Amino acid sequence: MRIIVWGINYAPEFTGIAPHSVALCEFLHARGHNVEMVTTFSYYPTWTKRPEDRGTLYRSQVVNGVRVHRCWHFVPPQVSALKRILHEATFVLTSSLRCLALARPDAYVVVSPPLLLGTAGWLVGEIKRVPFVFHVQDMQPDAAVGLGMLRAGSFTKALYALEGFAYRSAARVSGITHGMLAKFRSKGVPDAKLIYFPNAISLSDHPTASARGEFRAQKGLPLDKFLAVYAGNLGVKQGLDQLIEAARLLRNDRIHIVICGDGAQRDLLAEQIRTLKLPNISMLPLQEGEHYTSLLGDADLCFITQQSGSGNSFFPSKLLGLLAQSKPVITVADPESELAEAVVEGGFGLNVAPGRPQEIADVLDEIAKDPTRLAAYGAAGRVYVQQFEKTHVFASFLKELEALTRPAKSSRD
Repeated sequence: MRIIVWGINYAPEFTGIAPHSVALCEFLHARGHNVEMVTTFSYYPTWTKRPEDRGTLYRSQVVNGVRVHRCWHFVPPQVSALKRILHEATFVLTSSLRCLALARPDAYVVVSPPLLLGTAGWLVGEIKRVPFVFHVQDMQPDAAVGLGMLRAGSFTKALYALEGFAYRSAARVSGITHGMLAKFRSKGVPDAKLIYFPNAISLSDHPTASARGEFRAQKGLPLDKFLAVYAGNLGVKQGLDQLIEAARLLRNDRIHIVICGDGAQRDLLAEQIRTLKLPNISMLPLQEGEHYTSLLGDADLCFITQQSGSGNSFFPSKLLGLLAQSKPVITVADPESELAEAVVEGGFGLNVAPGRPQEIADVLDEIAKDPTRLAAYGAAGRVYVQQFEKTHVFASFLKELEALTRPAKSSRD
């Protein structure tokens, strides 16, 4: 098959959606399929393009056997609602033109967000007479409304109209959680169009943590402390001010919290920590590659946090990497969310409802005193994550693509 994967994030970005698009493309290539990626120039999560990419309209390159077509888009130095719309719209425009210029594939895999890419997938698909799979990593309208970032009105109605159009136009609609699939059904998407396509991880070649103490020594972190780490995007969705407040409320001076990453809220979070003059919490830049692995090696426990209202609109895929390293996890999420339900199902940690920093502090104090319990959580996580092993997940999705493209291929033969 000839497949074009079309999405805004790709390598060298190493967090968020990008690693999963990379893994899909490289899996299809390894299976002998002709796969191309249409994407942007790297910008996430720092919201800054690399110097060599600035001002470039288009560039094509081969990365690990995958031909990658990069398209210019606007990247605002500071993100606002209006600037984010322009940011996504410019990518949709330039990438649509690039897709039209490429040879006709057997199918498109369109990765959302951006939501508007669903409309672009329909338009290009109609012109090229090619079906597309609308793969949803984040249900943007539901997430924005749930987080209070959008209020009911004409703009919100327009977003839901675009979402509904994308679902109707796509040959298949895939989601990364069963909760997403349930939401698709509630929005009128028939079961025959739905695909469960979770984010995946390669457990066989997942890097093992380095020797304990190495990262602490490099970064000047206390060697004798219980280290509780959040690593990833520092955005509104994460609600990381709750960890800062938990640090203020902690009475156990053996516990040290680390917030590590980059994103729109970084400066605000750093200012809060400076203002409160907290000795038991540190901020570090985003870590990648061996540095990230080394950080996990020194972490006694890891956080994954969500603002209240996130629900099942998205799922933090970084959880898989933490469980692969047998790390116990404290999640901060609505009890009915997919993330909280995963904690209960997998038994790899504890969930605290958003808005309860004192409970976060209490749970940290309790669990830091119980190494047996921590070890049990870590072992349970390693078992739970096996269902997301890359080969199985991608092979299942490949069968769906083959079934989708078979009639079209047969009609051309």
